[in-house]
Amino acid sequence: MTITIHQSYLPHDDADAALAFYRDKLGFEVRNDVGYNGLRWLTVGPPGQPDTSIVLTPPAIDPGLTDDERRVITEMMAKGTYAGVNLATDDLDGLFATLQADDIEVVQEPTDQPYGIRDCAFRDPAGNLIRIQQLR
Repeated sequence: MTITIHQSYLPHDDADAALAFYRDKLGFEVRNDVGYNGLRWLTVGPPGQPDTSIVLTPPAIDPGLTDDERRVITEMMAKGTYAGVNLATDDLDGLFATLQADDIEVVQEPTDQPYGIRDCAFRDPAGNLIRIQQLR
């Protein structure tokens, strides 16, 4: 038996801004763009990896959430503390330079971490933390 990561979910609060970031800045393919009741779900993923995707979903839409829980999620997204994902590249410094030139919010410049990886961090338009690690 094998198990893989097929989809991961991140919230977005502006579908067009999310597309501009993930498609235009990171170079991800748009695999699905679904609208329902005035909301949009976007599925994106890296070229050449059709089995791995990120689903960008409207935040706090679970009908089981209370109004207080929705408020907390909205506040956490605004502070950039709600969600995130780790990505990897074979050229961290080159990707960092490209993203920094595009005026994306930098959280951390490329850094050699004491636990053995080199990474950097950005925020996407919804405030999600995007960490990018150097493949070794």
